[in-house]
Amino acid sequence: MPAKRHSSEQIITKLREAEVHLSQGMTIPLMCKKLGIHQQTYYKWRREYGGLRMDQAKRLKELEKENSRLKKLLAESELDKAILKEAASGNF
Repeated sequence: MPAKRHSSEQIITKLREAEVHLSQGMTIPLMCKKLGIHQQTYYKWRREYGGLRMDQAKRLKELEKENSRLKKLLAESELDKAILKEAASGNF
């Protein structure tokens, strides 16, 4: 069975629900079972999205996407530069 992918909005909503359940005295394993997620998933989400609001989470995802795009462009640029340097030296 394929793993479910949650959007950042869904993750933040579930984390808010988790906070409510935990403040009512529910244990973490029971709360995770009620939310339908694994404990490790809860801890990973809490580490990544802990104090974020919806708009901040959207901005974070946009920045991560832009960062990966820029890293790809830089890698391609460095490769082109290396190819041109090798061609200029005459070792081809």
